[in-house]
Amino acid sequence: MNLVFLGAPGAGKGTQAKKLVEKYGIPQISTGDLLRAAVAAGTPLGKEAKSYMDKGELVPDSVVLAMVEERLRQDDCKRGFILDGFPRNTSQAEALDKMLSALNMPLTAAVSVDVPFDDLMKRLTGRRTCKACGQMYNIYFNPPQKANICDKCGGELFQRDDDKEETIKKRLDVYSAQTAPLFDYYKKRGILKSVDGTGNIDEIFANICKTLGF
Repeated sequence: MNLVFLGAPGAGKGTQAKKLVEKYGIPQISTGDLLRAAVAAGTPLGKEAKSYMDKGELVPDSVVLAMVEERLRQDDCKRGFILDGFPRNTSQAEALDKMLSALNMPLTAAVSVDVPFDDLMKRLTGRRTCKACGQMYNIYFNPPQKANICDKCGGELFQRDDDKEETIKKRLDVYSAQTAPLFDYYKKRGILKSVDGTGNIDEIFANICKTLGF
């Protein structure tokens, strides 16, 4: 089971990927986590990545792919893997396919967790965080008992700048522009699997398993 997970910010793909990890014992690989770990450990690839990050530049695809390959060569990936947050565009997808072919680890499926735009906006702009204890709420789906007051500690709730409507809309627009061609790419390859990402978390997970034939 070699999977790529696709989904807009707020679609819940990370939550669903973790449930697959728990059920099937395959690793979830986040390129963001790989980068941070490599930089912190001071590995050769980490040092190369840091040289770009220190200049405020994007880490080149070649470096990210080398990190992914290094990770996929570890023993826990022999039964499968879930790539989360990569690829982000068609050129990355093509490079990933070449690398996976060389490793004899072709993708089983690209799983798209689909959520309507309005629902994504509510999930993301509705988030509120307690200033005191960090507890998270959503004013639409999981509101506190008293408006703007944390149920756990009575602290004040606030909305982070990156959860504000204008910022969220920009994030979703960027995601749509960058990744829309990815859906066509994987559809042409015949491995795109779309799943409705609305509703109960367990129901969505059951649909993913059913769609993948597990």
